[in-house]
Amino acid sequence: MREIVFDTETTGLDPKTGDRMVEIGCVEMVNLVPTGKVYHAYYNPERDMPSGAEAVHGLSAAFLADKPLFRDICDELLDFIEDSPLIAHNAGFDFGFLNAELGLCERVAVCTSRMIDTVALAKRRHPGAKLSLDALCTRYGIDRSHRVKHGALLDAELLAQVYVELKGGRQIGLELAADRAASVPDLVAVRKAPAGPRRTPRPHAPSPAEIARHRDFMAGIENPLWG
Repeated sequence: MREIVFDTETTGLDPKTGDRMVEIGCVEMVNLVPTGKVYHAYYNPERDMPSGAEAVHGLSAAFLADKPLFRDICDELLDFIEDSPLIAHNAGFDFGFLNAELGLCERVAVCTSRMIDTVALAKRRHPGAKLSLDALCTRYGIDRSHRVKHGALLDAELLAQVYVELKGGRQIGLELAADRAASVPDLVAVRKAPAGPRRTPRPHAPSPAEIARHRDFMAGIENPLWG
């Protein structure tokens, strides 16, 4: 299944009071595996940048002055996300700004039925724990040392890793196998022994030559953990 993990940076907290989206970063995932395809864009917000917002993401009005307007390149974004589910951290915030920008250029809003909120997922999985992106990266051992300030694409890439962990991480295959076994309680019983005479097991002990090669191989390992 194709999913898009995304993040936005803005001039403030509320598009209803004139705040605008200034950056978006999207990461494509198929069956919970990043494909390497991303979409990233900066936008000229056509307004000033409050100092508090700039302190968070480092994007100044001067830096954004020559960037395209959202309405001029929004088709690129819409082509990238297609009709895939959209995953964000505190997704209501990002959806609010994305749909506000689409509304300003008279485009159809993205339906919130496509929204997957990783904060809600984390709250169910880790009740009472800290739910910030930084806290979840720490919990799951995800390297965020290069995250000095917020950045939409960087945060989307980190969130993609967090999302995989929230969905089961490396244990996904094992959980599916367990679910499969639970759904077929007599799975072992239906595996009948093959009919016919049984043969005597063949010996599988290593030969002296194999033992010697193994000893030489082990001796060549530098600083072994067992030494």
